[in-house]
Amino acid sequence: MAPSATSTVLPSELPVSKVAGLKIETPHSQPSQKTPLQALSHGSATLTGPPKFQDFALQRRWQLEHMAAAFRHWAREGYVEGFSGHISVRDPEYHDAFWTNPLGVHFGLLTVSDMILVNFGGEVIGGNRSMAANSAGFLIHSEVHKARPDVHAVCHAHSTYGKAWSVFGKPLEMLTQDACKFYGKAQAVYNNHGGVVLGKEEGEKIAQALGQGKGAILRNHGLLTVGATVDEAAFLFTSMEHSCKVQLLAEAATASGLEKVLIADQEAQFNYDAESDPEVCYAEFQVYYNFEDKMSKGEMKQ
Repeated sequence: MAPSATSTVLPSELPVSKVAGLKIETPHSQPSQKTPLQALSHGSATLTGPPKFQDFALQRRWQLEHMAAAFRHWAREGYVEGFSGHISVRDPEYHDAFWTNPLGVHFGLLTVSDMILVNFGGEVIGGNRSMAANSAGFLIHSEVHKARPDVHAVCHAHSTYGKAWSVFGKPLEMLTQDACKFYGKAQAVYNNHGGVVLGKEEGEKIAQALGQGKGAILRNHGLLTVGATVDEAAFLFTSMEHSCKVQLLAEAATASGLEKVLIADQEAQFNYDAESDPEVCYAEFQVYYNFEDKMSKGEMKQ
């Protein structure tokens, strides 16, 4: 619960009491230290964050399976626009190289063996050598990976609501709890449009605009999100796309005279701290991963 909500609901004089042997703490008592994911898990069982690996091959395989699931989730969400859109995942062993999808394959058909390993110099050094990668995708993703060593995955697609909101060149407002994942400097706006990305300079500008954020709105283009795992980046992309849809619906409603009520900074920061944590975003995506895994009957892992 956000600080202001606590102060509104509970009087500051609330005493410590015992009911049926259970101790009830005052709002001023010291809570146990929990991670955001632990705090969101009620009871003794807790959702877990991403696994730790001692073997590069196992980690690589795991990353690619989750990458394939992200694409299939995108297909189900309706993010397909011809062959526009790409996801990249930094290789766990070769940090100056990343895996990406081949040009011309529907997101809903992608499997582990389809992915291409390309280094920052543009050379294909592993994976699927029978198909080309997306040139624009390489130019964008390579620059983001170079600028952000902390980022292991980058997502970009030409999704409908992201494109529609991008034409205004404005950040998302804190209209809902979900939008607060992009509170403050967590979101950026690249307020320029250099056309189809066919030059290194445009990729550099996008990376510079993103800064240390989690997501960027690329004007007249679409959305871009990043994460420590492909799961985090993919979940943030879907969340940002949905937030763009809500923003557009809210903007349309104001035409009838309704006024938007924004979430105040203190509550927005509280929501951000609770829900934008990398482990939480990873866990959120497992809902989609498990669904796609079951629906594909193992095909996406081939």
